[in-house]
Amino acid sequence: MKKINSRAKSKSSPSSAATKHKETELKKQDTTAPITAEVTASKDNSSAAPAASAEQKVSAERSTDDKASVPQAETDAKSECKAESASETEAKTDADTKSAGEAETPAENKAEDKADTKAAETENTTDAASKEADEGKDADSAQAEPKAEAESKTEAEDKNAADADQAEADKAEADPAEATVAADKAQANDKNQDLTTKDSAETKASDNAPPGAAPLAPKIRKMTATKKKEAKSLATTEDTPIAEAFKSRIIVVTSGKGGVGKTTSAAAISMGLALRGHKTAVIDFDVGLRNLDLIMGVELRVVYDFINVIHGEVNLNQALIKDRHTDNLYILPASQTRDKDALTYHGVGLVMKELSDMGFEYIVCDSPAGIEAGALIALYYSDEAIVTTNPEVSSVRDSDRIIGILNARSRRAEQNLDPVIPKLLLTRYIPERVTKGEMLSNDDIQELLSIPLLGIIPESPDVLKASNTGETIILNQESEAGQAYNDAVERLLGNEVPFRFYQAKKKGFLAKLFGVGD
Repeated sequence: MKKINSRAKSKSSPSSAATKHKETELKKQDTTAPITAEVTASKDNSSAAPAASAEQKVSAERSTDDKASVPQAETDAKSECKAESASETEAKTDADTKSAGEAETPAENKAEDKADTKAAETENTTDAASKEADEGKDADSAQAEPKAEAESKTEAEDKNAADADQAEADKAEADPAEATVAADKAQANDKNQDLTTKDSAETKASDNAPPGAAPLAPKIRKMTATKKKEAKSLATTEDTPIAEAFKSRIIVVTSGKGGVGKTTSAAAISMGLALRGHKTAVIDFDVGLRNLDLIMGVELRVVYDFINVIHGEVNLNQALIKDRHTDNLYILPASQTRDKDALTYHGVGLVMKELSDMGFEYIVCDSPAGIEAGALIALYYSDEAIVTTNPEVSSVRDSDRIIGILNARSRRAEQNLDPVIPKLLLTRYIPERVTKGEMLSNDDIQELLSIPLLGIIPESPDVLKASNTGETIILNQESEAGQAYNDAVERLLGNEVPFRFYQAKKKGFLAKLFGVGD
């Protein structure tokens, strides 16, 4: 203020020209002062500092003091002009200050709101992340519990399966026949499960297809239907045999050992029954290795087989083949391309029932060797069993095993009915070798097996000749083997016929002398 006053005093003493010059400079200063205040206010406003308002007021007061210190020597008009200018400047300064203050307040509020919003967003983001983490933990926990439970259940199932396998193994050692049946059942169940699982996968794929996707091809649908049919056939088998009794008399020709003459005997006995006026059907159970059609000379007539009938692919009349020699005999051949797993208890029972309803008096079953599925199914429905054996130890031992299965595993045994009647048929018997001690006698075999003797079929080259020509050996009445089979059929029908061809022929003097017949 002292500097301004001294400046004013020095301005009042010069001449008028100097005075005018000073007045011009003062006007310029007066004009510059508000501009300076405005620039200062603008700069202060950009920094948004509360101290800007105070500085502007100080600058305005200083400007006002400068204007107030102008000498009284100036004219009244200039004083009034300066006063008005000072008032306008002060008013403008106040307005600018007020405007700056007003501008400052929203800016501060906006900055504070923005900071609060950002903080709130940060907090919300943190809360959301924390919530998601908690939910993730809960989800993981929720998923972990079923997973742990499933793993525990799987371990328990595996343990149970292992125990069951061990039990089956122990059981198999004790009873091989039962183990074979169990294995066949397990294989059928696995096949059924595989078909069902694959069909379910195809159905699920079709259901989950997008709206615009094409449906399954007709060929795939046809394959699926075939698989369902096969699965249904497999699912209704082993545990559901036919329980009702049949009108027909069912005879199974069986043995434990292969190559003893079962098929030849089945063909001869069925032919003998038919020739005596009994309507007879003979069924080949040796699936995959059929020979009955060859022995009976109908191999070229086979169109459909036993398995086609079981699976419902054809009816029974389409598969039955009428014999060439008699109208009372029909042959149902086995399949040459399938395996024995295609046989089922239920399906075989249905065929037996239908044959019985068609008026067949006798149904002869040509069983495969051993105690596998085909043999067990063949003997299951039997009323009588012709146990075929050769006079040797291994064949006799295997036959003894078959007799045990007949007593325990047949339908008659399961239903607590009268047991199956086993009868012994000795084949390829050579009395001369028996006399020499090279072969078991019929008495020895009967003592071992303890079953009644049905017949003794001697070894004969005519049997091989008849098989090669497709002529059943029983048709050859000149052959000893043919005559022996006729005698066996008579005994099977309940007639008493003396046994022949079991004793060695006595040699005459010349025969003994020259060794004829040795």
